[in-house]
Amino acid sequence: MQLIDYKNVNVYQESQLVLQDVCFDAEEGEFIYLTGKVGTGKSSLLKTFYGELPVNEGQARVLGYDMKELRRSQLPELRKKLGIIFQDFQLLTDRTVDANLRFVLKATGWKNKIEINQRISEVLQLVGMETKGYKMPSELSGGEQQRIVIARAILNRPRLILADEPTGNLDAETGKQITELLQQICKAGSTVIVITHNLQLIEQYPGRLFKCENRRLVEICNEKQQEEVATEAKEPAEEAVEPAEEVTE
Repeated sequence: MQLIDYKNVNVYQESQLVLQDVCFDAEEGEFIYLTGKVGTGKSSLLKTFYGELPVNEGQARVLGYDMKELRRSQLPELRKKLGIIFQDFQLLTDRTVDANLRFVLKATGWKNKIEINQRISEVLQLVGMETKGYKMPSELSGGEQQRIVIARAILNRPRLILADEPTGNLDAETGKQITELLQQICKAGSTVIVITHNLQLIEQYPGRLFKCENRRLVEICNEKQQEEVATEAKEPAEEAVEPAEEVTE
């Protein structure tokens, strides 16, 4: 089943065109990578999937929503159906892991305390953090915090998970573990879209691969193209970093 369907979509960051004529689709249960140099539009494209950036040109559907016609009042409804994983975690630092997860469940309509406790226990176990619920985020390592962010993202059993550089601030071994975890979640039925510069992870954990370059989104379909992407990824970036935007519910 198709969860994302983009045809000839133009993506803007403020008034600047960053991607042109984007044609992209994502089926249920797929693992998809977005790669490319810094500033080529990867994060901007991801933001259009959850309505942080508007789509005004082309045809765009996400989880059944027409993104061109999407009203601001519909954003919470859309975002309940997807999970978002940020590179900088965005955990609430003034409360425990358990309280972070409880806050999200209550904000998305959960009311039964027994069901809330059970779901928190389930997701912490899924990400290997079942003994960390009482901890504050500052007491956790970067890899542990990212596992909590993944737990937060899967609380509502989303069909679509969007991960913006989820391994970018982690060491190589921890990054590998996080990617393995995301692949397990994908195998359980969720579609996972990951922005990454780490081509070693792509080689170890295959998926569909798309590259942003020259204002275009191109699917990389063969080994020769993947080798070219890997070579370019090792070159120093010359472009400006895309500005980060925080999601507000």
